[in-house]
Amino acid sequence: MNATIDRGLYTQLVTLTTPAGLQDQDAETYAKWFACLADPTRVKLLHTVAASSGELPVGALAEAVGVTQPTCSHHIRKLADVGFVRLRKEGTATLVSINPACCTGLPHAADAVMGTIVTRPCCPTDLPPDVTVRPMTDTDWPDVRRIYAEGIATRNATFETETPTRRTLETKWLPDHRWIAEINGTVAGWAAASPVSTRDCYSGVAETSIYVGEAHRGRGVGKTLLHKQVTAADTAGLWTLQTSIFPENRTSIALHHSAGFRTIGVRERIAQHHNTWRDTVLLERRTQSPTADCPC
Repeated sequence: MNATIDRGLYTQLVTLTTPAGLQDQDAETYAKWFACLADPTRVKLLHTVAASSGELPVGALAEAVGVTQPTCSHHIRKLADVGFVRLRKEGTATLVSINPACCTGLPHAADAVMGTIVTRPCCPTDLPPDVTVRPMTDTDWPDVRRIYAEGIATRNATFETETPTRRTLETKWLPDHRWIAEINGTVAGWAAASPVSTRDCYSGVAETSIYVGEAHRGRGVGKTLLHKQVTAADTAGLWTLQTSIFPENRTSIALHHSAGFRTIGVRERIAQHHNTWRDTVLLERRTQSPTADCPC
């Protein structure tokens, strides 16, 4: 894998799109990415690799897509050249895996070209009717810590390896920005916000967290919690919400994009997690009107 090309994919995430238009370098880079995907076989190959949970041998990819192995190898090399996939030799086999930066870099490019980063989409409104959100209470702490532990177990939710104590979390979180989601009276998830600094000038900036219980994932709990978190923050005068998400957690990144968060950049090798250096995607949402329920 060409390290310069791979690093370039990360670097493109840092550039912010402005109403004045794309920078020439960004436009050229995005054009190369989209040109690479002009072949439907490459699109299918990239999708197959991205949807897998790990590395795939070229032979298995060829069979999955329905092409010959030489044809598959040719297209995989093209995908690798622009940084979409990574290749690793193991004996005589070539193993293919997704480049985690691609999971955010490619959607970011599409958003930049289509202008959705500039327009800042609003918070989601198609909320499930069976999910309710209320303020967190003292009786919720056992469920909060249980759900936190379930998130830790995925290894893609947090750098924490052990569940923080109640005292730690109570000290860390803003009292008026702790939320509980319920389904039929059962705690299904929680959301909280923490100040990023004790300095007065950053009083309206908060770091957000959302966790959904293992048994309730995929039911719109995260979407409902995020809606409440965003609207409550806007009403309370928090002008900036930020969060850091592992690139592998594509569902959470997409959810935050839908609520008006934009990708600021990828923080490469920011910290170690289980003895492995991990990257995080930094996202941010700015309110345009602190008193509006849903500032579009």
